Amino acid sequence: MEIIKEEIQKKIEDLRKEIGHEEAEVNIKEIIYIPAEEKLIIITPDRPDKSAVIGKGGWVVGRLKESLGVKNIHVAAYVDIMVKEYRMKLALKKLNNFLSLDNPLPLSNLKKLLLKKMENPHDFNFMDYFNLTDHPYNDSSDIKNDQHTLVALSGGVDSSFSLIIAHLLGFNPLALTVDPGTIVLPNHFKNNIESLCHLLKVPQVYVPADFTGIINDSFQGRFHPCGPCSKKVHEKIFDYAHKNNFKIVIFGDLLSTGCQSILSSEGIIRINLPALLGVSKQELKKVSYHFGVKKVAGFGCPLLGEVEKKFPHMSRYSIQRVLRETRSGALEPGEALELIWSSCKHFK
Repeated sequence: MEIIKEEIQKKIEDLRKEIGHEEAEVNIKEIIYIPAEEKLIIITPDRPDKSAVIGKGGWVVGRLKESLGVKNIHVAAYVDIMVKEYRMKLALKKLNNFLSLDNPLPLSNLKKLLLKKMENPHDFNFMDYFNLTDHPYNDSSDIKNDQHTLVALSGGVDSSFSLIIAHLLGFNPLALTVDPGTIVLPNHFKNNIESLCHLLKVPQVYVPADFTGIINDSFQGRFHPCGPCSKKVHEKIFDYAHKNNFKIVIFGDLLSTGCQSILSSEGIIRINLPALLGVSKQELKKVSYHFGVKKVAGFGCPLLGEVEKKFPHMSRYSIQRVLRETRSGALEPGEALELIWSSCKHFK
């Protein structure tokens, strides 16, 4: 199929009129068509141009997809791509500082992946890079027998993605899950954890934790539970890393991009893998779901849900977190709206 930019611009303008949208100038910087995936990528100069292409409620891009007969249309703003590229350059510069370690191979593999993603930041395909389409659970051949990397695994898509990529890059990970009980770590998260580790043949450990104080104070409305909970989980993980001589700890953090995506403290390297790779939530989901990780509806754990039900004003802090991820480019507005709506269900 031949895709001509000017024809697409005209078609979008016509569709906006048909739908009843106000007249808007349609600006497109670049169009990329991927025949194998029947996918069209539209890159606009700026975010307002992206909004004009998508249309209110996604109506315009939806009609465009039907009209062209393609399976998928992805619209990206070039300014967002520039920001993502800059963050990855900062991460690369920081990563280079750690390549002189005794066992640099997994970090070298990570650098190769980052460089490849920098070549195509708007539509990188992890499935193709790791040959996962033909070999769904591909193992890395560069794995040593000794355990040298700890991956914090909560059972969500972010940490699951981090474990999968760490495994494929040859980090030879141990998956560590802090378990404060089912009110924080419910069974559907544990099912994801155990199924994924079994599939990847990755060893997994639960570390029990007493969150009684956090739970009681949260139910009294003293604070939003996510901050104290996250702090205690991190303490448990690094305590385990120190006691068991792990030199690298990997997290599924999306927000700590650029220079903050890889840090060193007290002899331990912390890698925020999705942030370092400039990964979006959609990219995370595609990889994690491919490995059988089940979608978890809503935002947060059962404890957060109960606290928000009892103290609806606490939802503002959950929404603030969603907005931070949206602002960083990790979440698309539609995804953010869905999560915000789930946090607002307790309001009457």
